[in-house]
Amino acid sequence: MPSRRPVDRAPSLPVEAFLEGYSPKHRAIANHLRSLIHRTIPEATERVRVGWRVIGFDLPKGRRSPFFAWVFPERQHVHLGFPQGVLIADQDRLMDGEGITKRARWLTYTSVEEIDEKVAERLIRAAAGIGELPPDAFG
Repeated sequence: MPSRRPVDRAPSLPVEAFLEGYSPKHRAIANHLRSLIHRTIPEATERVRVGWRVIGFDLPKGRRSPFFAWVFPERQHVHLGFPQGVLIADQDRLMDGEGITKRARWLTYTSVEEIDEKVAERLIRAAAGIGELPPDAFG
């Protein structure tokens, strides 16, 4: 889970090349989540953040491109995460991260079938809305 900005801006890597290092099952989860993000927020751009080992999603907003979500494949599972997730209403406490990070929150999946698209879409929309806030809104 990304915790801070990498010091160097490593050149981007094609998403497909990045995902080659993972099992077909985890590639399928990651690709499903990527599609879900693009379907929910069509203007979102994606790029591999090599230093964090995540596929990051940004909102192009003029000169700013706030980072609002990530897909983070690991050997055992895949995370759908939100850098400002602490600001997203999560009454059912579905997201992990509390007590681990100050702001980031995420969902974890071990199969495509586990993905509740309605829940994920709601969280993605909320994260994108937070991403549109001015940078000084986060303290």
